[in-house]
Amino acid sequence: MSALTARGVSLSFGPHTVLAAVDLDVPAGERVGLIAPNGVGKSTLLRVLAGELRPDTGTVTARGHVAHLTQETSPHPGESLRDHLARRTGVAAAVQRFERATAALTAGTPGADDAYARAFDEWTASGAPDFAERADEVCERLGLPASLLDDRGPDELSGGQSARLRLAAVLLTTADVLLLDEPTNDLDLAGLELLEAHVLRSRAAMVLVSHDREFLARTTTAIAELDEFTRGVTAYGGGWEAYAHEQAAARRRAREEYETYAARRDALVARSRRTREWSRAGVRRVARSDESDKNIKHARKQGAENLSGKASAADRALDRLDEVEEPREPWELRLTLPSAGRGSQVAFTLRRAVVRRGDVELGPVDLTVGAGERWRVVGPNGAGKSTLLAALLGRLPLVSGDRAQGPNVVVGEVDQVRADFATTTPVLDVVVDSTGLSPEEARTLLAKFRIGADAVLRPSASLSPGERTRAGLAVLQARGTTCLVLDEPTNHLDLAAIEQLERALADYAGTLLLVTHDRRLADAVGVDHTLEVRTLAR
Repeated sequence: MSALTARGVSLSFGPHTVLAAVDLDVPAGERVGLIAPNGVGKSTLLRVLAGELRPDTGTVTARGHVAHLTQETSPHPGESLRDHLARRTGVAAAVQRFERATAALTAGTPGADDAYARAFDEWTASGAPDFAERADEVCERLGLPASLLDDRGPDELSGGQSARLRLAAVLLTTADVLLLDEPTNDLDLAGLELLEAHVLRSRAAMVLVSHDREFLARTTTAIAELDEFTRGVTAYGGGWEAYAHEQAAARRRAREEYETYAARRDALVARSRRTREWSRAGVRRVARSDESDKNIKHARKQGAENLSGKASAADRALDRLDEVEEPREPWELRLTLPSAGRGSQVAFTLRRAVVRRGDVELGPVDLTVGAGERWRVVGPNGAGKSTLLAALLGRLPLVSGDRAQGPNVVVGEVDQVRADFATTTPVLDVVVDSTGLSPEEARTLLAKFRIGADAVLRPSASLSPGERTRAGLAVLQARGTTCLVLDEPTNHLDLAAIEQLERALADYAGTLLLVTHDRRLADAVGVDHTLEVRTLAR
């Protein structure tokens, strides 16, 4: 029996259809990966499944306690880390309902018995009774000392600590149905392993939105694909690898069936047209002929007119032909990363370099990055990977030691926080200033990266995380570089775009400095050197 069931769910925002007749079944213990291009409606579907949005038509039925952990985590003013975790895990809401039900029962309010029983069951199912103890234990394990839980707010954490806090919320959530929206974003390899182990141990029915293919391959038992054209869901059993194989085969079959249909249709149309032309030409020849024998002339005319009957037969066959709709090709990011050559023989050097930012201190570091080399920078969240890149690029002054950059090195960068677009400046102006393109050329470029006319004049900070990443890649495509510095470039990209990025990086001839926890991306692009920042952090 399914723990979560959606039947005929449809939802529109004004004239825009987001979901159309969606059916989905998630049995207890099953883990369904929900995939679709960015902006199609994955997060919206999760909100419908969680009961946070009411569909226009259709029903959603869940058995037991449902928990939904959203992609974005907006801290409340004055909220401690403990309060934040209680809110994110649903414990705070369960406690409030239980307290209200207890007060109503004490006051003798009619119907309070049933309300109290429901609230008690929810309070228990949410994990509220031992939440404080579990929070201390989980946060200590993740490197967030329990002493921070009551003394610090979420907005006071570093990027690495924020990622661990999001993971803590997942590990602390107890539910019969668990809905996770991009739980792998910003996690280091150790965090990914903890998340995967937790997901595999859980008995909950799960719907997981993720663009991490390795995570999906390791954890899912089925894939549900939300189609960007029909807005319906197709389920594939067997997990990620089975889905990838079956979907590719289905696309080939659909294309072959359409091509067979189109060839038969075109042949019948051509036969009908050709036969009618022959018939008309034959009638004209008979009419202009010098044949004096009326019977012969009539027979020839009759023969020419009979060809028209054959054309009608072709028309009837065309009418009986079952129409096959041409498969619609999804939008595809067509990314190229032009190189301005190899640049200097040595791209960057650090000599006895010590760098400090916040609680992170690195060094002394000795490092030489040669032209055309591919480096992957790895390490735990908060160890200082982004700090090291900032030192290499000269954005962060050294405490001591020396830094040098080759004179002909042209750097293109996509940073972890997408800082170029964290501004009130319109998107179009940022791209024009960064690339030297005309406004018309910049609009065309952004449109190729699925940032349309309605977005280019908005403040850059209003872009979604995925749009910011695509805009950053658009800037790189417009500029020739000798060195790419990419800090978690796949965050918020959809699966098709990630695969395009892989292909573009594989063909890139310049130097590459890559920070990524996407294991398949790292394997696909190939690296010459791996730098473990963990060994450098103090």
